[in-house]
Amino acid sequence: MLLDLSEEHKEHLAFLPQVDSAVVAEFGRIAVEFLRRGSNPKVYEGAARKLSVSSDTVQHGVEGLIYLLTESSKLMISELDFQDSVFVLGFSEELNKLLLQLYLDNRKEIRTILSELAPDLPSYHNLEWRLDVQLASRSLRQQIKPAVTIKLHLNQNGDHNTKVLQTDPATLLHLVQQLEQALEEMKTNHCRRVVRNIKILKSSFSWC
Repeated sequence: MLLDLSEEHKEHLAFLPQVDSAVVAEFGRIAVEFLRRGSNPKVYEGAARKLSVSSDTVQHGVEGLIYLLTESSKLMISELDFQDSVFVLGFSEELNKLLLQLYLDNRKEIRTILSELAPDLPSYHNLEWRLDVQLASRSLRQQIKPAVTIKLHLNQNGDHNTKVLQTDPATLLHLVQQLEQALEEMKTNHCRRVVRNIKILKSSFSWC
């Protein structure tokens, strides 16, 4: 099984050939450390000053390594598949061997870290909805009072449960608008960077 690296990940990893092997090894150590304890902007800034590059460049390089190592560890790909996956990056043989060694040395610990980070969250299974309209009541003979009832089916740890929610159409429309706004916000560069880091964790849930 080969890794499916996006153009963005390839672009971030393209920084690695510009530094020597000791720096790449240090980036690998930082990547694993960040998985353990979370990222630290000061580390990016310090490394950026030493390399005379922007902190964003360093951050992207480390994030690229994090994705490469976590995806490989999650799938437990073989040495040959790992080499074939990074071959498309056009790196030197020395750099490819270094990346392979980083993977082999850290994959067991990375899998352990990811399993500890995986939250126990319910997942979507199905949705039912009904529109009710109250046309009159004892106090008001003529009125229109719509309500949307939603029955949400969820799965969690092999168990099935349901949640029943009710709201008016105006509130539901507002919720839809907020979700659409959030989707638009996710197209920004900042959110794409955040989502990429979240994806690293979420992608491990299937085997945790």
